[in-house]
Amino acid sequence: MSQIGEWTTLGLGGPARQVVETVTEQELVEAVTEADARGEPVLVLAGGSNVVVADQGFAGTVVRVHTSGVTHDDDVLHVAAGEPWDAFVARCVEHGRAGIECLSGIPGSIGATPIQNVGAYGQDVAETVVAVRILDRRTGEVGEMGASECGFAYRSSVLKRAPGRWVVLGVSYRLPHADESRPIRYAELARTLGVSVGATAPLASVREAVLALRRGKGMVLDPADPDTRSAGSFFTNPILALSEVPEGAPAWPEPDGRVKTSAAWFIEQAGFRRGEGDPDGIAISSKHVLALTNRGNGTAEELLTTARRIAAGVRETFSVELVPEPVFVGLPWP
Repeated sequence: MSQIGEWTTLGLGGPARQVVETVTEQELVEAVTEADARGEPVLVLAGGSNVVVADQGFAGTVVRVHTSGVTHDDDVLHVAAGEPWDAFVARCVEHGRAGIECLSGIPGSIGATPIQNVGAYGQDVAETVVAVRILDRRTGEVGEMGASECGFAYRSSVLKRAPGRWVVLGVSYRLPHADESRPIRYAELARTLGVSVGATAPLASVREAVLALRRGKGMVLDPADPDTRSAGSFFTNPILALSEVPEGAPAWPEPDGRVKTSAAWFIEQAGFRRGEGDPDGIAISSKHVLALTNRGNGTAEELLTTARRIAAGVRETFSVELVPEPVFVGLPWP
């Protein structure tokens, strides 16, 4: 019986009762609608980079997404949900299309990007998404959700806030031709590039700098580096009222008057350290406290226990609730 952990970046997750492999949009739609008609639980899985699956596995149908294809209409690129995200970014940089260069090195598939409003180093996909092609599981109909309907927010969207209702079949992005990047907003990236915040840089240079920064934090998949066997950043950065931000904590203004601060800062200040944990099981990354890693023999229960302990430590120290970023399958939070 297939182990779901074989298909996730954490390497965690027990057996699937049934697995359906899909390579076309029609196969994907049929697999989900047929399972729904049987009343069967469905787990749609592509890159497996943002999911934690229970050790007991999944008592339903796992629909694996291998759909592919990229077409374009002037500045708008239409991409199948199963296309690997970073390969798409690399292709856009190579062909001089600007808007997602700061999102280099992020694992996973195209289909996950609007759900999570994937972002890093001052960019997020909400800035470039034009529309999301979806299957509405309530009606069985295929249609499009415009960007304004997606309800994008920090690491969130209506697709994430109504889990299970929609299946992403493809995403359309507006990525105009340009030699230079969008203005660099992230100070660490600007320093690495040797430019001022708000300046631009060649697309290839931005991609190389982002990949170097991510590798330094164990955030680029590498079989030789156990720190990369993770789900990326495990907690989102808290968004708080300015009065709630402790002295010394990083703070970046949000449009609504609140500020975004650093989950990693709270974790470190609560006493947790890089590399802490089981050297053969679940441990905090040796490079970045925001990543929880599976050192080879970890379990999902072990990971959940570690995550709860970190969240409790931050809550007790600062009265701040950390919110997990990955999707939990068969696991309760908190």
